[in-house]
Amino acid sequence: MFYVNDYYHHDEIIELAEKLISIPSHPDVLHQEKEVAEFIYDYCGSHGMEVQFQEVVDQRKNVLVFLRGSGNGNSLMLNGHLDTITPYRMTIDPFKEGVHSGFVWGRGAADMKGGLASMLITMLAYKRAGITPDGDIIFTGVIGEEGKSEGTEHLINSGIRANAAIVGEPSNYEYAVGHRGLEWFDVVFTGRASHSGSPESGINAIEKAAEFIYRAKRDLYPKIRKRKDEFMGVSLMNIGIIEGGVGQSTVADTCTVKIDRRYIPGETVQSVTQEYQDILNDMKRDDPSLQAEIVKSAANDTALNHPPLVTPMTEPIVHAVRTSIREVIKREPKITRGRGWTDAALLKVYAKIPTVVFGPGDIRMSHTESERIAIKDLINTTEIYARIIDNFCIKDKIMETKNPPWHY
Repeated sequence: MFYVNDYYHHDEIIELAEKLISIPSHPDVLHQEKEVAEFIYDYCGSHGMEVQFQEVVDQRKNVLVFLRGSGNGNSLMLNGHLDTITPYRMTIDPFKEGVHSGFVWGRGAADMKGGLASMLITMLAYKRAGITPDGDIIFTGVIGEEGKSEGTEHLINSGIRANAAIVGEPSNYEYAVGHRGLEWFDVVFTGRASHSGSPESGINAIEKAAEFIYRAKRDLYPKIRKRKDEFMGVSLMNIGIIEGGVGQSTVADTCTVKIDRRYIPGETVQSVTQEYQDILNDMKRDDPSLQAEIVKSAANDTALNHPPLVTPMTEPIVHAVRTSIREVIKREPKITRGRGWTDAALLKVYAKIPTVVFGPGDIRMSHTESERIAIKDLINTTEIYARIIDNFCIKDKIMETKNPPWHY
């Protein structure tokens, strides 16, 4: 009988997570994810695994690892991002804090280098056991998820497919089959500069932006908050940044309002854009001098939109994930119904791959000043990933039922 913990030492997953964290891959790093992708390539190659790169942009590359199956069953993609956010205001060393108090610490520990470690160790254990699954197991380490998701977009455009996918974002022993879509919009107001001593000679773009914000809060917020999805929660909007003006003594000739819009099925990029345009149209009727336009934010201007994730509960991968978590934690896992956007939506919508979000760690630790992941979560999730493979990719289940030593 196969039992995943028999085919790796727990120190291996701790050391792998620590090493991945120690390699910076945030936006301020030259070629950002390049070094961590090369480490994974060398690590997997040294263990005799099939591995390849996908060049994406500016020497930033996806790294793919394959455990080939017999071709007689379901294939499964294990997807995770190689990038992290910048280690701003951290109270620990973001790359060298190491291991203590039962946790691996540092930027990306939870989001999501811990998840990468669990996925890779799971595949390594199957490789060592000499087990050939009925379908391929494919690890896809992608760039840019914290930004434009260029890595998964490139992955989809390359033609890679699977019967199902797991996106390993931290989920704290829960799983997600749905989440809101995400688009970032800039509402750009154009005025006319003048000296503040004669403001009537100018047109204050900041004041126009303030009127837009007022009307959005008065007229649009109540409508948005009435829209709700069972697996995603309510539709949301946030004004995150206002940029405008050049000095206190100058009437501002430009102002940009940057909006984060989280939308649910029944809404589209076109429909939410139109709602902002409707506000501007109303303002224009009251103020013919208004000049404003809505554009996609540069940080979100990609070929593919960022739609909601909708994976039906009836999909076999959902059953496999749910069953596998339950087998390890010995209780029915909860469904996360309000999590943030992930690359899972791209895989489901554009590649038609039924996708579930599940990975080690607590999402509340993501992006924090003392980011960390529990060692027991790494070990338990490796056990769960192995069971998912067993439940989804192997027709005759082979995994022995045991509680891992770090059973949650």
